Amino acid sequence: MSDLTCLNCSGKRCVVQDAHVGEDDENKERGNWSSKTDYILSTIGYAVGLGNIWRFPYLAYKNGGGAFLIPYFLMLLLAGLPLFFMESALGQFCSQGPINVWRAVPLLQGVGVAMVLITLIVSFYYNVIIAYSLYYMFASFQYPLPWARCSDSGADNCTDPYTVLCNVSGVVISNWTQQNMSCPLPDQIQVQSQTPSEEYWDTVALRRSSGMDQTGTVVWHLALCLLLSSIIVGAVLIRGIKSSGKVVYFTATFPYVVIFILLIRGVTLEGVRDGIEYYIGTQSNLTKLLEAEVWKDAATQTFFSLSVGWGGVMTLASYNNFNNNMFKDSFIVCFTNAGTSVFAGFAIFSILGHMSFVYNKPVGEVVKEGFGLAFIAYPDALSQLPISPLWSVLFFFMLLTVGLDSQFAGIGILSVAGIYWVTLLDTFLGTWVLLIVGLLEVVGITYIYGGNRFVKDIEMMIGDKTFCFWLWWRACWFFISPCIIMVILVWSLMTFTPPSYGTVPYPGWAIALGWCISVFVLMWIPVIALYKFIKAPGSPWERLKSLCRPTEDWHPYLEKHRGERYSVENQPDKVDTNSICVISSSWL
Repeated sequence: MSDLTCLNCSGKRCVVQDAHVGEDDENKERGNWSSKTDYILSTIGYAVGLGNIWRFPYLAYKNGGGAFLIPYFLMLLLAGLPLFFMESALGQFCSQGPINVWRAVPLLQGVGVAMVLITLIVSFYYNVIIAYSLYYMFASFQYPLPWARCSDSGADNCTDPYTVLCNVSGVVISNWTQQNMSCPLPDQIQVQSQTPSEEYWDTVALRRSSGMDQTGTVVWHLALCLLLSSIIVGAVLIRGIKSSGKVVYFTATFPYVVIFILLIRGVTLEGVRDGIEYYIGTQSNLTKLLEAEVWKDAATQTFFSLSVGWGGVMTLASYNNFNNNMFKDSFIVCFTNAGTSVFAGFAIFSILGHMSFVYNKPVGEVVKEGFGLAFIAYPDALSQLPISPLWSVLFFFMLLTVGLDSQFAGIGILSVAGIYWVTLLDTFLGTWVLLIVGLLEVVGITYIYGGNRFVKDIEMMIGDKTFCFWLWWRACWFFISPCIIMVILVWSLMTFTPPSYGTVPYPGWAIALGWCISVFVLMWIPVIALYKFIKAPGSPWERLKSLCRPTEDWHPYLEKHRGERYSVENQPDKVDTNSICVISSSWL
């Protein structure tokens, strides 16, 4: 939180204001974005994350290539955009974050608490990923790249170049040529050796233990990188949105420059055609659209890549001017986010195509997902290029800026078992927990607060719209979006499998801990609802009705925007906020 300064205190009248509020800000207590561009770039930077670069390309390849774009953009229109628009409108209307937004539906204020907890816990491991990117960026300032060859202290099964070890008459021999990557007989395969990039990631960068039970000691080079990332985040936030809104001019645009440079470099390499064909070309498989898994992946990727359900969208929108056209902004951010995913895929697969050419292997055998793509497959491909340190520095600096845009606080897990914790938290918090929060959000606003009342609130900000204009959004909020989220949620729970890192399974206590973390986040929804129900006056039915109605302090933040609908005359018991101490907080 920024420094707070009391501007005027006399008797009982005291207004506490953010010390960094601009003179031209409409809201003199909380402040506003310095310009519309600050908000747009900040929101794009928040929405566009590492998943756009290392998850979407893999999903597109896995689910039919170009055919995957059909369900992906349909899910964007049916679920992603409606929820993003809803959260933006809620935050902007009341100029509050994800906790106080639920003054609209006091019964569900625990949803706001769950959002904050999700963001807090996810920030723990997101900062670790930023630290990984920092470490790899620093390691790239050497030639040859350290993962281009097996390290002296590496694993015994790391061979250079990529080798298959075969058991022939009881003797382990290596067998590798550009034309032959297999043993003479299938039953002779004993072990497939690690590539240098795999060995570097496991034994040098992570110093990965054999499992989550083996915690080990602190990896100091990662600890220092984590400290540096925290210092960078603190420097960006030192003046709140006034400083972060300027930093995003670089951090939100630089990744596009790097992606474009990598794409141009990639299309000049041999094998690029194979990579693009596998990603989104003639290898596209329209029959994949008949598989339910494809639609589930498309909806899940759309929902999570926009960062809805985290509370951040509401928070960023809460600093807008009241009459800002958040409807247009939502379209800009959502389609920029989707376009970034597609664009990044071309850059990724063009160079992976070259990697498959060098190794004389199908593209499908060099493609990896998540950490494997970002820290193993792509670094391996970059190490094959001329002037490889340059491309590697650019790539990991891009990952750093993308990560910083989405991360403004957090601490990390520093032991050699850290990668297991990152995967565990991502599995339990990054899937169905967010789906439950998102479902309660859309149902609470649409059915409890009232979809029509919410439409009138939006029209107070952007002006009256026609019935036909709202017909689509009502259809999405009342029926389509909740149904899609419900289907994904049920599907995710039915198909849940215990997480693993590569071939390393998680122990039972780790799985139990993952469920406990999920319960801890979600339990505040019924706990706070029950607490408010007990504290409310009247009969049980009267208490329930009161908790389903907006509180007296639910209204636009500034009195001049409240109009007749939220005037003091229409709410005679409402406290005048000008006569009490008001302390602003970005999340409240």
